[in-house]
Amino acid sequence: MKKLTLILAFIGMITLESCTTNNDDIDNDTISEVFELRNINFGFDSQNGYSIYQTFNPQIRLDDVVLIYRLSGTIDSSTPIWQQIPRTLYLDEGELDYDFDFSKEDFTIYAGGTYDLALTPNFLNNQTFRIVIIPGYLSNKMSNKTDFSDYNSVIKAFNIDESKVKVIN
Repeated sequence: MKKLTLILAFIGMITLESCTTNNDDIDNDTISEVFELRNINFGFDSQNGYSIYQTFNPQIRLDDVVLIYRLSGTIDSSTPIWQQIPRTLYLDEGELDYDFDFSKEDFTIYAGGTYDLALTPNFLNNQTFRIVIIPGYLSNKMSNKTDFSDYNSVIKAFNIDESKVKVIN
């Protein structure tokens, strides 16, 4: 009788150990990612003004966070300077604003200002942006300790591998 009980207990343990739960609400396999839009020009239309529109492929999750940084210059050939947007630049011509919005399907970067932006094509053409996607489940890391205006702090805080930045032209 003890052997039968032992065998049944062993079979029960194997059966229970092979059970898993499939919770589609939490995807801890998702990692923070960075995409780079390199040398891209703002398009113009009467509805949106100057904008850059891109889709996410694949779509991101509803609880993901998107941060966008604009390459504003370089210190040397290997040290870029990234500015978080939204950002207002104060130029001789007036104020130039970069802003963005996003959904799980797409994002749009906008350029607007207090003057005719066509007068400063260097701020509309050949622009480079980094789009950082932070999975929602990592939101507990999004504390006051992370300086989101500093691209390098964000990369460090979320363990993003700079060598894996995906370039989109």
